[in-house]
Amino acid sequence: MTLFLDILGIGVIIPVLPEIVAEVTQGTKYVPSFIYGVLIGCYALAQFVAAPIIGGFSDRFGRRPVLLLSILGLAIDFLLTYLATNLVWLFFARIASGITAANITASNAYIADISTPKNRIKNFGLSGATIGIAFVIGPAIGGWLGQENPRLPFLVAASLAGLNFVYGFLVLPESLPPEKRAAKLKINAVPFAAIYKLKAYPTVAALAITIFFCALAQQALQSTWILYNGKRFQWDSFQNGMSMTAVGVLTFIMQAGLVRYLTGALGPSRSLFLGLSAAALAHLLYGLATEGWMMYAIMGIGCFAGLIQPVAQATIARTVPANEQGTVQGSIASLGSIAAVCAPPLATGLFGYFSSESAPFYLPGISFFLGSACIVMGALNAWRIRGAL
Repeated sequence: MTLFLDILGIGVIIPVLPEIVAEVTQGTKYVPSFIYGVLIGCYALAQFVAAPIIGGFSDRFGRRPVLLLSILGLAIDFLLTYLATNLVWLFFARIASGITAANITASNAYIADISTPKNRIKNFGLSGATIGIAFVIGPAIGGWLGQENPRLPFLVAASLAGLNFVYGFLVLPESLPPEKRAAKLKINAVPFAAIYKLKAYPTVAALAITIFFCALAQQALQSTWILYNGKRFQWDSFQNGMSMTAVGVLTFIMQAGLVRYLTGALGPSRSLFLGLSAAALAHLLYGLATEGWMMYAIMGIGCFAGLIQPVAQATIARTVPANEQGTVQGSIASLGSIAAVCAPPLATGLFGYFSSESAPFYLPGISFFLGSACIVMGALNAWRIRGAL
């Protein structure tokens, strides 16, 4: 429930953030699509710095206090974004949100704490299902509320995060008992040192590279999804919100039920490569789509990418001891954040250029094609450790 409310608040704002950027850049020399990508990149950079630190703190002091403080901070950050009147203010608010949203590190460590070898994949699948159903509801609400006032979803997101804090404070128990906590706050709870730490676990390090390539593709997709659909199919915020809701429905179905069935029938290794193949194909087809309805059809293929996260996280969780789960999960999250720093400005910049009149040829789906190539590279890397999955 805590994770659901957290992600729901984030999902609400997705369909309207480009409109806020367009509003605060109006009358300036800045190109809204590029600023939107840079804003997403700064958000991710903040997550990159904060994720391993939050993970390290949760190893030392427990998951509960870290989760509660970050959730409270997220409520304040959403409120700041709602009030933002210029680019400086907007960037400050989104960077602060990136820091506090890094609590997914502690969430994954929490799930690892309470899981057994038998239910680990199931639990990480349910985590993915929780995120999926939150994205079923969040973008639909955000797109609907944002039709008249694009700032209103941020106020709703702040309220949801506040509710999340109250719920977590009253209900959420601690998952890491004192005797299992790290004896001290480790020096590797800083971004690059924490990533370097992964070399102690070769399987985890190899999976981290694959996760990084997939994150590059996913960030390119997410950052250009609204821009691409608006340009290619003339979708408004409500239509974009509904498309994200459709993705959320399929993600929920996959994570809540099919993940356990498929991983049981195919095994972790085949399940991972099925997910990677489906993701690469879906990205390619998104870029080739010529009608809006095709995007919904392709989602049926793309939902099998939901196999990647549970299998990878379960493998990582069983490889790493309890008192290092937070730090390692923080390292993985930091790699995702690096991808989110690099991919959005590049993807939105390429989209802006190849959908403009000055481009040598019209190719608005270029970021989807690059994403497909990244996933293929990730799959080739994962092939090296298929026996360890």
